[in-house]
Amino acid sequence: MSESTLLPELIALAAERTPQAIALTSGASSWNYGDLNAGVQQFAAGLMGLGLERGARVAIYLDKRFETVIASFGAPAAGAVFVPVNPLLKPEQVAFILRDCNVRVLVTSPERFTLMRDALIECPDMRHVVVTAPVANSVATDVTVASPFGVTFWSDLLGSPLRSGHRVIDTDMAAILYTSGSTGKPKGVVLSHRNMVAGAKSVASYLENNAQDTLLAALPLSFDAGFSQLTTAFHAGGRVVLLNYLMPRDVLQTMEREHVTGLTVVPPLYIQLSQLQWPAAIGEHLRYFANTGGRMPRETLTLLRQRVPQAKPFLMYGLTEAFRSTYLPPAEVDRRPDSIGKAIPNAEILVLREDGSPCGPDEPGELVHRGALVGMGYWNDPDKTAERYKLLAVGTPGRPSGLPLPEYAVFSGDTVRRDAEGFFYFIGRRDEMMKTSGYRVSPTEVEEVLYATQLVGECVAFGVDHPTLGHAIHVIATPAAVTGAIDLNALMSECRVRMPAYMVPAVIEVVAGPLPRNPNGKIDRKLLSTERLERQAA
Repeated sequence: MSESTLLPELIALAAERTPQAIALTSGASSWNYGDLNAGVQQFAAGLMGLGLERGARVAIYLDKRFETVIASFGAPAAGAVFVPVNPLLKPEQVAFILRDCNVRVLVTSPERFTLMRDALIECPDMRHVVVTAPVANSVATDVTVASPFGVTFWSDLLGSPLRSGHRVIDTDMAAILYTSGSTGKPKGVVLSHRNMVAGAKSVASYLENNAQDTLLAALPLSFDAGFSQLTTAFHAGGRVVLLNYLMPRDVLQTMEREHVTGLTVVPPLYIQLSQLQWPAAIGEHLRYFANTGGRMPRETLTLLRQRVPQAKPFLMYGLTEAFRSTYLPPAEVDRRPDSIGKAIPNAEILVLREDGSPCGPDEPGELVHRGALVGMGYWNDPDKTAERYKLLAVGTPGRPSGLPLPEYAVFSGDTVRRDAEGFFYFIGRRDEMMKTSGYRVSPTEVEEVLYATQLVGECVAFGVDHPTLGHAIHVIATPAAVTGAIDLNALMSECRVRMPAYMVPAVIEVVAGPLPRNPNGKIDRKLLSTERLERQAA
C-alpha cells in the first residue's frame, strides 16, 4: 500500500511504515500504530461476525477514548458507516440520530447504555449494542439483563476470528456527521471515504504535519474539525492526545505535559484560553495554532500571539458539508487579519450571485465550494439537500460548456467577498444577518469591535425586531476575567467611537459567564436570542 484512498488506510499505511510509533495517547496510556491497526481490524472482524451488511450504520456514543477511535475506523474497515454521536447529547437526542439514519449497531459504555435503555426501545432498526469494558460487576449484570438487543462486550467482539470486510471504494459512504443546532432537528451530513481522506491530505499539507507532530484532540470527535485531528495526524504518522477537558486550564496543562505541537479549537475556547497565563514550556513545542468553527476575534488573536509568539497562527474557514474551504497563511496574518484566506489545496472556492454568475472583486456573494471535499448530501433529507447542494451552472469557473455531466457543489449560505488579490473575507451568514436602519450588519462585525475594547469576556450579538429600525442590535456579554465586571457606560462610549451609528447596540445585557455552547463548543447564538424573546414575552 503506497497511498491512502480509504479512511482506515490512513492508519494501516502508518502501521506499515512505523508500527512502533505512538499514534494515540489518553491519560497515562498510549497505543502505537501497529496495535491501533490491529484493533481496527479486529473490530471490523467483530462487526462482520455480527452479520453487518455493507453500508450499515454504526453509532459511537462515547467520550474520547481508545475505543472511540478504533470503532470510528473499524466500522468503515468492515464496509459499514460510522456515526459519531456527541457525548454531551441526552438520550432523547441520541435516539433521534439512531432512528434518523437507521443505526444497526450502537457502541457505548455500560453507564450510557443504562441511561439509553428506554430510549433505545424506540429505535426499531437497532440490532446490536457493543458495550465497552464494565467498571463493576453490578454494571455488567445490569447491562445484560432483559435487553431487547444483542449485547456484546468489547473484549468479546475483538476476540472474533479475523475476516475481511465488505468491498468498498472511495466514493462509498464512510461517515454521517450530525450538525448541531438549537432549533429544529440536526441534519446528518454524509461523507465518503474520498471526502475524508482528501480532507486529511489537504489540511496536513498546508499545516505541514509530520511524524514528529503531537496534536491535541480537544474538540468533540463528532465535530468534523475534531475528527480531523485524527485523520491529519494519522496521514502524517504523528501522535494524537485525546482530551476530555472540564476547564480551559486543563487544555493548557495537557499541552505543557504532552509537548503538543499543533492546536485546533473553536474561537470561544480560544477567547477563554487567551485570558489565562500560559506555562512557558508550551511555547517551546507549539508549532501552530488554528481556529475553526467561526471567526477569531482580532483581540483574541493578538493575545494568543503574545502568549506563544513563535507559534504560527492559521485562520481557517470551513463547513461540515465540505469539511474545510479556506485558510490564511501565517505570513499574511499581519497584512490582512480579517481575511479567511484562500482555498485550501484541492478545493475551488467561488463567490456567486443569486443567478449563479461569478461576483466581481469585493462584490458580496455566496461562498460556493466545489471539488473532492464536497459531501454526499444530508441523510434521508432530499429537501434540505437540494437547498445546500446544487448544480453548478454551465460557464461557472471550472465548468466549460463542453462538459455534458453535471457537478454538484456546496452553496454555503455564507456571504463573503473576494478582493483583487484573491483573498476571501467573511461578511456573515444569511440567516444571521441583521437589517438595521436600512443597513445589513453581520453579528460578527459587532462582536469584533466589542472584543477589541477589551472590556468584555465573551459576547454575542443578534437582531431583535423593531418597529422603525427593522432590527435593533442586542448584545449579551460577560465580564472580562481580569476586571470581573463591565463598565457599561465606558463600553457604550467605545462603541460610539469605533462603530458607525447604525451598528451601535441598542441594548447590552450583562450576564455571568461563560455563555452557553452548542455541542461543538461554539457560542449558541440561536439559543441566546430565543431565550431573550421568551423573556420578553413572559
